[in-house]
Amino acid sequence: MPLRTQENWPHGAIMQDAEHTQFALWAPDAFYVSVELEDGQSLPMLPQGDGWFVIEARCPAGTRYRFNIDGELEVPDPASRAQDGDLDRHSVVVDPLAYEWRHTTWHGRPWSEAVIYELHVGALGGFAEVEQHLARLVELGITAIELMPVAQFPGTRNWGYDGVLPFAPQASYGTPEQLKHLIDSAHGHGLAVILDVVYNHFGPDGNYLGRYAKGFFREDKHTPWGAAIDFRRREVRDFFIENALMWVLEYRFDGLRLDAVHAIESPDFLPELAQRIRQQIDPSRHVWLTVENELNQSSLLEEDYDAQWNDDGHNALHVLLTGETDAYYADYALQPTEQLARCLSQGFVFQGHITRHGEPRGEPSEHLPSTAFILFLQNHDQIGNRAFGERLHHLADPRAVQAATVLLLLSPMIPLMFMGDEFAAEQPFLFFTSHHGELADLVREGRRNEFAAFSAFTDPHQREKIPDPNAEQTFHASQPRLVGSGSAKQQETLALYRRLLQLRHQYIIPNLSGTQALGAHMLGRGAVSARWRLGDGSELRIDLNLSDTPVVNPAQSDAVWLFQQPPAVALSEPGQLPAYCALVSLTAATPLQPLDGERL
Repeated sequence: MPLRTQENWPHGAIMQDAEHTQFALWAPDAFYVSVELEDGQSLPMLPQGDGWFVIEARCPAGTRYRFNIDGELEVPDPASRAQDGDLDRHSVVVDPLAYEWRHTTWHGRPWSEAVIYELHVGALGGFAEVEQHLARLVELGITAIELMPVAQFPGTRNWGYDGVLPFAPQASYGTPEQLKHLIDSAHGHGLAVILDVVYNHFGPDGNYLGRYAKGFFREDKHTPWGAAIDFRRREVRDFFIENALMWVLEYRFDGLRLDAVHAIESPDFLPELAQRIRQQIDPSRHVWLTVENELNQSSLLEEDYDAQWNDDGHNALHVLLTGETDAYYADYALQPTEQLARCLSQGFVFQGHITRHGEPRGEPSEHLPSTAFILFLQNHDQIGNRAFGERLHHLADPRAVQAATVLLLLSPMIPLMFMGDEFAAEQPFLFFTSHHGELADLVREGRRNEFAAFSAFTDPHQREKIPDPNAEQTFHASQPRLVGSGSAKQQETLALYRRLLQLRHQYIIPNLSGTQALGAHMLGRGAVSARWRLGDGSELRIDLNLSDTPVVNPAQSDAVWLFQQPPAVALSEPGQLPAYCALVSLTAATPLQPLDGERL
C-alpha cells in the first residue's frame, strides 16, 4: 500500500483499518530503522525526509513490536499506545475504536461545579479497583476525580512523574480498555475525570530519544530533570499535542492538569496546546484545562486555561496551621495571615512580589475570577514531599484543620482534596519508585539530600532514616484504607466533609458564575475575614480563626449562618470570633430565611 506524502506524520502505530497499521518514528539521528515484530518479522521503514521513518504493514490490533535503530538497539515506540508489561517488553498496536462506550451522551460538567478528588491509581490497586470507590465519592459530594499520571513508567510502582511513554497507560494498572471502562463508569456516576500529564520532561530510565532524536531536547536550557524539551521543533510540539488530544478525544477524559509548566521553555506552546484542544472537541463538551505553575502567570488563565493549582494559598495556610517555615515555606514565614487574606481576595499571594531569593514572582491576579484558583489543604506533593509523608491532621491541631476545611469547601475557589483527606486517613503518602541498580541508589540518596535544607535533617544520620523510595514497603505503607467503619475521629471528619459539600452544592455552586471578591482583611494572628459577591447578588462571608486566641470580629446583623465550626461553639461574647473557629454567613440580595442556623 503506497504511503501518502506529508510534512509531519502522526507519531507511533496508527491503525488504518482492521488489518493495517502505519508505523511512524521521528528519528533524525538514525540512518536505518525497522519494525521488529514479536513473530520475528523485520519490516524496514522508509525514510521520508526531515528525519521521519514510516511504513504501513499488515498488522492488526494486538500486534507486538519494537523499533530497531541502525541494527544496534531495539527500543519501545516512544508513542506506544500500550506495553506488553514493562519498558523492556514489546509495544502493542491498539485499536482506538475497540471499546464500546456505554454513556455516549455525557458532555462533562461546567467548571463551576468542580469538586476535585486527587488519587493515585496504583495505591488504590489499579483502574478496575478505583471503580469500587466511585459511588462512595459521589455520595460524599465529589464531582471529579483527578488521576495522578498514568503514563508508562519503569517498574510497577511510581508516582508517575517519571513517565517515559506518555501515550501508554501504565501496564501494571490495567489495559487501555480498563482505563476507558473506569472513565465510562465515572461518567455513569456523573463524575468528570481529570488526568495529570507531564510535558516538561521524560523519566531517566527507559528513555532512548537521546540516541536517535536528540532534537527532542535543548542542551542550552536545563530543568531540574535535565535538558529542557525543545518545543521549538514542530515534531516535538506535535508529539505532545497529539498526546493531549488522544486523552481527551479517544479516552474521553474531561480535563488535563499540566504538571510544572514553569519548566516548559517555549511560552507559545501552552496557548497552542489549549487552542488545538478547544478547536477539536465537540463544542458541547466541558473540557477543563488546569496547570501547576510556579511563575503565577495569570495571563495563562485569562483565555486558554481554566485554573491553576494555588500553591500560595496552601503554603500560607500550612504555615498558619503547623508553624513550619523551612525551605519554600520561608516565603510565608513573616506575614502568613496577611498573605492568606491577599490570596482570598486576589488569588495569588505572589503577584510580582519579591521571594526569599530576591527575585520577583508572579503576575497581578486580582482581575481573575475566584474559580481560576484551585485551593487545597493537601495534595500528593505537599504530603509526599515530606520526609515521612505525614498528613496534615498529624501535624496541626485537629480543631484548626477542621476550621480550615470549612474555608476549603465553602470558599468560591475550586476545592481539591487528596485521597484520604475526607477520612483523616492514618496512612502516610510517601515518595515511591521501583528503580534498580545505580539509578535506585541515586534516587535514594537524592531523596535524602533534598531535606538538607530542613532543620530536622541537617544531621546526615537523621536523613538516613528517611524511607527508601525503592523499597516495596514504602509503597505498601502509602496505600490508604478508605473504607470500613473507622474511628470516631474518622467518622467525624467524614461527616464534616459530607455536610460542607452538601452546602456547597446547595448554596455556592449554583451562584458561582459571576462571583466577585469584595476583599479580605486580617482580624488578628491567624484570623481573617473574607467576602464575595456571588452571581445571584448575595454576599458570602467567611470568618476564620486558626489561632488559639479569640479575636474581635463584628457580626453582620442582616446575615444568616450557613455553617459554624465547631457546631457547638459558644458565641456569648458579642463581636468575638473564638479560637479554632470558622463562621460562614450569607446575606441575600433579597430577604432570606435562616439556612442552617439562626440569624447572626
